[in-house]
Amino acid sequence: MSDDLFPGFQSHWIDTEAGRIFARSKGDGPPLVLLHGFPQTHAMWHRLAPALAETHRVVCMDLRGYGWSTAPRGDAAHETYSKRAMGRDVIAVMEELGAVRFAVAGHDRGARVGYRLALDHPGRVERLCLLDILPTAYVWAQMKAGRVPEAHWGFLSRPYPRPEEEIGRDPIPYFEGLMKLWSAPGDLSPFDPRAMRAYREGFNEPSRIHAFCEDYRAGATRDIEADEADRAAGRTIQCPVQLIWSDFYLVSGTSGEAQHPLDIWRSTFAPDITGTGVSSGHFVAEEMPGATLAAMREFLAA
Repeated sequence: MSDDLFPGFQSHWIDTEAGRIFARSKGDGPPLVLLHGFPQTHAMWHRLAPALAETHRVVCMDLRGYGWSTAPRGDAAHETYSKRAMGRDVIAVMEELGAVRFAVAGHDRGARVGYRLALDHPGRVERLCLLDILPTAYVWAQMKAGRVPEAHWGFLSRPYPRPEEEIGRDPIPYFEGLMKLWSAPGDLSPFDPRAMRAYREGFNEPSRIHAFCEDYRAGATRDIEADEADRAAGRTIQCPVQLIWSDFYLVSGTSGEAQHPLDIWRSTFAPDITGTGVSSGHFVAEEMPGATLAAMREFLAA
């Protein structure tokens, strides 16, 4: 249980089209939803959420297929785990908790849900903070061109059931291996043992493993289609956007990209994006919580 990571937070089970979504909330200020990444849960926000709740009504939710939220079976078209569908869950959760408009902060897969939500529903998102990602279609284009390895993106998006079967033979070492690879020290030392327990509970369960693979299959298909359609139509994110990137992972690590992250976003979906880099691995909210919190607070208060 990760209750002690979120002192004073209320727990919620909210019905959506995907089933029940789990969320925690605290605070009385402007609404702010925090969306986690892969292969984690809402627990990744435990070092930031209590501080952010001093100024905001903070909602931390588990994406469909992750944590304590429902893990529906994927469909042949991979729509169930598209970021567009996940974005609808966010709207349902926030409306149930009394917020029609809200700020969004997302890390990794949660950031992909966040920017898709901002493009699909510009009237909903007041501010958008993206933690350590580049646009989905852009990343896949780099991989298909051979500029960066497909790595876990290519493996997890392979047709069912091969990745599920391979991971299912020994899931904890597989997912922990990825977390070690993406952290600056190359081990699990940045993570609170209570948070790691929550992560293990998620990625050691067959329906969650399937959900993770479907998330990446949707990324390789429906999410690319959505990005490309918006690019062709010239759509951009209308609200203020912030990027917080890690110099270890996004700039000098696995991206393999010489272009600056802000320039990539400015040339695609966020022409007026601002942001800052932190000396961290991929898990900026847990590896460098002080710097990440300071950057988020400045952006949210602007």
